[in-house]
Amino acid sequence: MQLSRRGLMGAAIASGGTAALPLAAQTRAKPAPDWKRGFDNQRIADLGDGRFLNPLMAGDHPDPTILKDGKDYYMTFSTFESYPGLVIWHSRDLINWRPVGAALTKNIGSVWAPELCKHKGRYYLYIPTKGPNTSWVIWADKIEGPWSDPIDLKLPNHIDPGHAVGEDGSRWLFLSGGDRVRLSDDGLSRIGEPEHVYDPWRYPSDWIVEGFAPEGPKITRHNGWFYMITAVGGTAGPPTGHMVIAARSKSIHGPWENCPANPLVRTRSADEKWWSRGHATLVEGPDGGWWAVYHGFENGFWTLGRQALLDPVEWTADGWFRMKGGDLSQPIAKPKDGEKVGPHGMKLSDDFTALALGTKWNFFKPAPDERTRARIEKGSLVLKARGVAPSSSSPLLLIAGDPAYRFECDIEIAPGGVAGLILFYDEKLYCGLGFDEKRFVTHQYGIERGRPANPHGRKLRMRVMNNRHIVTYDTSSDGGKTWVRFDRGMEVSGYHHNVRGGFLMLRPGLYSAGEGEARFSNFRFEALA
Repeated sequence: MQLSRRGLMGAAIASGGTAALPLAAQTRAKPAPDWKRGFDNQRIADLGDGRFLNPLMAGDHPDPTILKDGKDYYMTFSTFESYPGLVIWHSRDLINWRPVGAALTKNIGSVWAPELCKHKGRYYLYIPTKGPNTSWVIWADKIEGPWSDPIDLKLPNHIDPGHAVGEDGSRWLFLSGGDRVRLSDDGLSRIGEPEHVYDPWRYPSDWIVEGFAPEGPKITRHNGWFYMITAVGGTAGPPTGHMVIAARSKSIHGPWENCPANPLVRTRSADEKWWSRGHATLVEGPDGGWWAVYHGFENGFWTLGRQALLDPVEWTADGWFRMKGGDLSQPIAKPKDGEKVGPHGMKLSDDFTALALGTKWNFFKPAPDERTRARIEKGSLVLKARGVAPSSSSPLLLIAGDPAYRFECDIEIAPGGVAGLILFYDEKLYCGLGFDEKRFVTHQYGIERGRPANPHGRKLRMRVMNNRHIVTYDTSSDGGKTWVRFDRGMEVSGYHHNVRGGFLMLRPGLYSAGEGEARFSNFRFEALA
């Protein structure tokens, strides 16, 4: 753990939630077994023995929205400023997931918590954005697409739409703050203005949270009831803030009755494995059992963003439900009767035989013509220069879900060009190493700092290691046979939302700036145990 436990003592909450206790007085979780490893040695949830170990989706996979479609499951997440965005994932066992492709290719703003649903044979994605502040809808007749162009629903004051169909067949979007708005029968426009229909359950006033912030309403119909699952307490901030609450009604029109067991999920101690757990959706498993998918920060690793978690659900005799997984630090029995669709995840290493935009690589805040900058040529990614630094170059980024990893690449620049490898949070907070034909350029805290001499000229191989927030750089003139340590190390545990805002993660990536084109070849990624 990279963050001081002493510094988090004030966030430790007793199980009753009304008094702070020293961390020494908390019951410490027993050690969990290590994860199994998949592509590029990345950790995966499936332990191979009938159990799984969270995270379900490692790395930045926040605000999960999940759809059961017969035997198939589809899931996507908030993608914020990354485009192509809204990558859809497919599973048949709820544990092993494979990317289908990105549904959103046009930059419509920062994409917050979406909603994926299916109605009368058609797939819909409802998408709230910031800048502009509104919500959109796209649709497709096949999950693989093509998806329609975005349609603006003109909802400027709400986020986190949750789709619901009433007992009378009416369609609705439930919204942040306990509001809802009627949808047209085709789901492509709204009818009237949002209305307030629900006052969310409120936690005791002495709990340590980020703020009330009722958001993420998801509606599930089960055994004659509509259940509304909502997040309150704030998404980040103190580890004990975010939580899951529930309410129910016999009618989509209310009234809504709060669950007497609220909150159903909450991080109660900063010693737990997963912090700020919330924003849940219920889903029925392959065998008829029930599960909740939600997100949380990994203890000590805000830099990895909010990761997707899977929690077993039990329906109780009074018609409510509870989550059974506890703090999710221990293995859990997998859903039964599921079919594994293939190995989980994907390689992050890239031979650049094809351009994996939207599944593997994403541009940050791309311009409308950003896609035209990149092409594949003779086993290399050729990336046209843009801007003068990572902050203005719209870099290409990956989601890495391990606390420790390294990545390396051959890089060749044109005269006047500058390129390199980076760890990128946003345009104001990043680090990395670049070079032009005469000098290196070090990136730290989101600014360009030292410029020592570059002995390699316009071509070199570069390696970056992020070992639990300690970052080092190496360069090579012989394709990686011998390496020279670059004389600038960094510590990046503060490159995260609670410092900068934005709800993002620290992503590995590459950039091309200045003039001409940069050529990237033989990109290798390896997670470290």
